[in-house]
Amino acid sequence: MDNNIERREFLKKISTLGLGMGLVGAGAPRVFAGGSPNKKIVVGVMGTNSRGAALAEGFARLPGAEVAYICDVDEKAMANGIKAVEEGGQKKKPKGVKDFRRILDDKALDALVIGAPDHWHAPAAILALKAGKHVYVEKPCSHNPHEGELLVKAAKKYDKVVQMGNQRRSWPNVIQGINEIKDGAIGETYFARAWYANTREPIGHGKKTSVPSGLDFDLWQGPAPRMEYQDNLLHYNWHWFWHWGTGELLNNGTHFIDLCRWGLEVDYPLQVSSNGGRYAYDDDWETPDTQTASYDFEGGKTISWEGRSCNGQPIGGHGVGASFHGTEGTIVIHPGNGYTLFDNNGNEVKEVSMDSNNELDTTGPGYDRDAVHFTNFTDAIRSSDSSNLNSPVEDGNKSVLLCQLGNIAYRTGRTLDCDPDTGKIVDDKEAMKLWKREYEPGWEPTV
Repeated sequence: MDNNIERREFLKKISTLGLGMGLVGAGAPRVFAGGSPNKKIVVGVMGTNSRGAALAEGFARLPGAEVAYICDVDEKAMANGIKAVEEGGQKKKPKGVKDFRRILDDKALDALVIGAPDHWHAPAAILALKAGKHVYVEKPCSHNPHEGELLVKAAKKYDKVVQMGNQRRSWPNVIQGINEIKDGAIGETYFARAWYANTREPIGHGKKTSVPSGLDFDLWQGPAPRMEYQDNLLHYNWHWFWHWGTGELLNNGTHFIDLCRWGLEVDYPLQVSSNGGRYAYDDDWETPDTQTASYDFEGGKTISWEGRSCNGQPIGGHGVGASFHGTEGTIVIHPGNGYTLFDNNGNEVKEVSMDSNNELDTTGPGYDRDAVHFTNFTDAIRSSDSSNLNSPVEDGNKSVLLCQLGNIAYRTGRTLDCDPDTGKIVDDKEAMKLWKREYEPGWEPTV
C-alpha cells in the first residue's frame, strides 16, 4: 500500500483553515487569497430536516462563519436546524424564520445555503442572487435543464459566488486521483463508470390527508404547481416523485457522474440513453429504482451509470463510487477521500485512503470532508474571486445536465442526440418538452 494518508494528519490540516493555512493535495484552494481572513461570513440555511441540518452544523463549526438564520417551512425541522447549530458549537443562537425570502433584505447576511428539496434549489438561489447574496446550493443545482441555464445566467449577471455541493471536488485525495488520471497514470482514459447501490424500503401508497400541524405545505411547494398533501411524501420521499424530485440519478448520481466527467475531461455528450424502471416494489415511487444510463462524447469517450436504490450489493466492495479505465490500467475512486490504482492485469499498484469519523449517510459525508468545500466557498467570498472555486455553478451544472438528460432519455424511452457544444437535445420536440417545467402562477424564476 502506497501513500496512505492518515486521518489525523488530514484533520490537523483542515483545522487550520480558519487561520489562513493551505490544504493538502494538488489543486487545493487558496485560503483567504486577496481578502481579509478576519471577515466573518454570515449565512442563512434554508431547509434543515436532513442534509440541511448537516449544512447548518457544518457552517456553525467552520472557522470564520456564523449561521444567523435557520429557515424551514416545518417547525420541527426548524428546531432541528437550530439544534444542529448549537451542536456545532456556535454560542449565538440563530433566528428561526419560516419563509427564507424574509432574510434576504438583511444587509449583514452574506450568503444563502440551500438544503431544501430539489424543486427549490434554482428558484431560491436566483432570488438570493437578485438580493445580492452569495449562494451555496446542494446538488443538484436545478430541477430541470432550463432552471440550470437560468441559474448560470444569474450567477454571471449578479457577479456572486455560487458553489454547488458536490464536495468531492474539494477532497484532497480525490483531487490527487483525478490529477493522476489526467497525467496519464492509466494511459489514455476512454471509459468511466459510476454507480450507487442502496436498500431503500417501499414508500407504500399514500393517502390524501390534512397537512400536519406546524407545516406550511403551500410554501414547501413554492414554485411547483399545487398538489394535495399525502402522507408518504415528506420529508424524504419527495425525491421519488417527478413533480418535486429528480430520482436517484440526480440524488446520488450527480456526485459520481461529476467525478466521471471531471476525470474524462468532457462537457456535453453526443448521445444519451437510459433504461430501467420501478422494479422492487409496487408503491407510489415514480422515478426508477433501477436505472442505467450511457453517455457518449466526442473523442471516443463514454460514461456509464448504474443505480440500484433497492439492492445494495456493492461493486468491488463499494456501494458507491466511480472507476476510470484506460489503455494501461484502472483507477477506482473510493466512497471516502481516496482511490486505488490497478494495472491492466488487475494488480494493485497504489492505494491512497483516509477514514472519517462520520459514516456516509443521507445527511452527507461528515464535517471532516464537508469543511474543505465550505471553506473553498467562504474563501471565494472573502477574496471576491470566484476563479478558485472548486465547483462553480457553471461547471457543476454541466454534470447536473448529464443526469437530467439521462432522466429525459428514460422518460421518453429513446436515445437522445445532443449538441456537443451546448448539451441541447437535437431534433426531438417531445424530449425538449421535459427541458423545463410548469410553475405555480407567480412563482416562475426569472433572471
